[in-house]
Amino acid sequence: MAQTIFYIIVGIIIFDYLLDRLLDYLNSTRYSSELPNELEGIYDEEKYKKAQEYEKATTRFSTITSTFNLFLMLLMLFSGGFAYIDNFVRHYTENPILMALMFFGIIGLGADILSTPFSLYSTFVIEEKFGFNKTNLKTFFFDKLKGWLLAAIIGGGLLAAIVWIYDSTGEWFWVIAWAVISLFTIVMTMFYSDIIVPLFNKQTPLEEGELRDAIEAFAGKVGFQLKNIYVMDGSKRSTKANAYFSGLGAKKRIVLFDTLIKDHTTEELVAILAHEIGHYKKKHTTVAMLVSIAQTGIMMYIMSLFIGNPVLSQALGAEQGSFHMGILAFGLLYSPLSTILSLIMNYISRKNEYAADRFAGENYDAGALMSALKKLSVNHLSNLKPHPAYVFFYYSHPTLLQRLKALSLIGK
Repeated sequence: MAQTIFYIIVGIIIFDYLLDRLLDYLNSTRYSSELPNELEGIYDEEKYKKAQEYEKATTRFSTITSTFNLFLMLLMLFSGGFAYIDNFVRHYTENPILMALMFFGIIGLGADILSTPFSLYSTFVIEEKFGFNKTNLKTFFFDKLKGWLLAAIIGGGLLAAIVWIYDSTGEWFWVIAWAVISLFTIVMTMFYSDIIVPLFNKQTPLEEGELRDAIEAFAGKVGFQLKNIYVMDGSKRSTKANAYFSGLGAKKRIVLFDTLIKDHTTEELVAILAHEIGHYKKKHTTVAMLVSIAQTGIMMYIMSLFIGNPVLSQALGAEQGSFHMGILAFGLLYSPLSTILSLIMNYISRKNEYAADRFAGENYDAGALMSALKKLSVNHLSNLKPHPAYVFFYYSHPTLLQRLKALSLIGK
């Protein structure tokens, strides 16, 4: 039975890799050496060629990193690498919490170190070549160190809690663990911008002036209470622009990247925020969080049915069952179901994006939003003609052309 599970895991990993490569290939069939008619007025010839080069470069790099990761995972599986790490941690402790922390700590740290050369190349070669990178080596490595610290404190703390719950509660493990993870999700949603973001970026209140007045006027018009509007120094790392909402209730916060403010007019910025407010007004954010919590509950329940079976650990080469080996094997086996759930969530997300666009278009200015979306796409060198299959699997947003078409119909 253990050997059967082992080969199922190997099959899942290889299938995922081949599916990704197939989708990349399908996407590459949409490349064009000439500016397509439907992109005229969005891209010019020179910018379009640069976007195509960027897409090709990132796809090639993704293939290289994915192939490396596949090789590394198969090497770990066929060589008994996970079992070796399991035996290693057992030499130092028999405490299940410490074993789990050491086991995943070694795997996580090792994987991150091995991926660092790829991250360096992506940041300082590819992103640099196409004019996006603004970070430096000091910031890059400090980000790494801070990421490791957060993983140890937050990830380690959550893992320790789950292992303790498993050892202490028996059959009700999944319910209590689900509750703990759900509470953690809500807390992080509320306080992410207060706790995590300041470790990496500065956030300053948006100064009084035309933009703040316009944002507050629109928020008041649609009955959206908003007092926390911040600007983040996104230009510290990249020229790419973004904006996001975080928090719930009184902790709601709008965060604008300084690069977004630099590249867009006041009307375009308000239109972007009108779209985000549309998500809140239509309960997309709350529903998405509740659905995510429900998905976690489903996963925890299914895991509870199998996690106690030592065959999961034995499938990875371990001589005896353990929670940490079992949860690793389960995570690999759960991948197909996770993919299916992701496809469903992406479909729902794309529908929600249309709805938020319509809210912004009907309550503010469809033309301003269309202009903002075009600028964002061009500034990011986005691929505006992805293959439909690629969109179906990977896109949480409709394509730019689809969004522009929908926005153009507002009021008609």
